[in-house]
Amino acid sequence: MDQNNYDTLSEAIEDLKDKGYVEDFNIKSDCIKCERLDRKLSPAEFNVDQMYRFEGMSSTDDNSVLYAISSEKHDLKGLLVDAYGVYADPMTMEMIQKLKYDPRK
Repeated sequence: MDQNNYDTLSEAIEDLKDKGYVEDFNIKSDCIKCERLDRKLSPAEFNVDQMYRFEGMSSTDDNSVLYAISSEKHDLKGLLVDAYGVYADPMTMEMIQKLKYDPRK
């Protein structure tokens, strides 16, 4: 398990891209999507390898979370950046459960 503590979101993104997390994922209500490949991954098709939270210095509106995601089935590794808290996107319960990262797994 990776124990990196990043100071900024951009620092984390650059380091994780160097580690092979090169695709960009977008969150949908029931899946994540790689726009470049036009591929949707259901919760059963991906794993959350790491998760990092970043809190905005000036406002709680700037809170974000970065997920390092891999899919053996689709041979993909990429990143998902999303807001958390009030501005988090609505998701199905299955997606909410999948994105609850547990480092002990």
